Amino acid sequence: MDQPHTEHRPGRAIALKLTAVLLFITMAAMVKEATKEVPVGQAVFFRSMMPIPIILLWLKYRGELREGLTAHNPWGHVWRGLFGSSAMFLTFAGLSLIPLPEATAIGYATPMFTVILAVLMLGERVGVYRLSAVALGLVGVLIVMAPRLSLDAEALTTGAGLGALFTLAAAALRGLVQIHVRKMVSTEHTGAIVFYFSLTATTLSLLSIPFGWVTPTPYSLGLLIGAGTIGALAQILVTSAYRFGAASMLAPFDYISLIFASIIGYFFFSEAPTSNMIIGALLVVAGGVLIIWRERKLGMDLSKVRAATAPKDQ
Repeated sequence: MDQPHTEHRPGRAIALKLTAVLLFITMAAMVKEATKEVPVGQAVFFRSMMPIPIILLWLKYRGELREGLTAHNPWGHVWRGLFGSSAMFLTFAGLSLIPLPEATAIGYATPMFTVILAVLMLGERVGVYRLSAVALGLVGVLIVMAPRLSLDAEALTTGAGLGALFTLAAAALRGLVQIHVRKMVSTEHTGAIVFYFSLTATTLSLLSIPFGWVTPTPYSLGLLIGAGTIGALAQILVTSAYRFGAASMLAPFDYISLIFASIIGYFFFSEAPTSNMIIGALLVVAGGVLIIWRERKLGMDLSKVRAATAPKDQ
């Protein structure tokens, strides 16, 4: 899983990426529905635990089982697991409180946070293009969140206001994960990064048992198992996509997820996109595309990073 791509087949790469994006949104919708009954920690457990055997089978199928489970930097995996698990908890908590399209739009802030953190933590030099893109994207996020923001502390820390803050914090943590994985991919196999993250998140989710796990109904159990399985399959598809196409070509297709989220949100949750969400999302997408374009111009091939951090709940 470490090579960005083995042959240039853009049609196949795009098809794999779009399918993965649709599966990730479907997974998010299933988690959103399940958390109406089960606590967030329990949802994290199933989302993290179900992919483990699928990842192992995938590595064995590719003949990369031994290499894919070798951890050259154990502490790097520990920190990646802590950051990613926290992002997943916050994402699921946000999904339980705000509409799916809104959570998706706010989640697009991740590339902006990645650029900011790259400056602070890696000392990267960022020019006017990427700084302008970050500013544009953050303005878009504020527009999306505006209806949830209030000077009333109680309104901001309950319900949809809290959900929006959780989702924004998750986007910031995913930016931190991407910065961390940028360092890890130089020594670690992509399979190892994904596997040990799933293992860490599963273990940490068990700490939430005292806070009230429940016996799920067959319907909710099916949703939880389905979300974990679909998330693992989506991870494999997106990793495969980067074998057939460069990250700079495939990255813009992440934003198709807003269309999928809007359709699913409307038909399954009666969530109609608001004018704030549409305008803000367009600005966030514009900022993200500008960042992708600039990275491509600078020759920053982030294929392995994207393959290891693709899930929107990590």
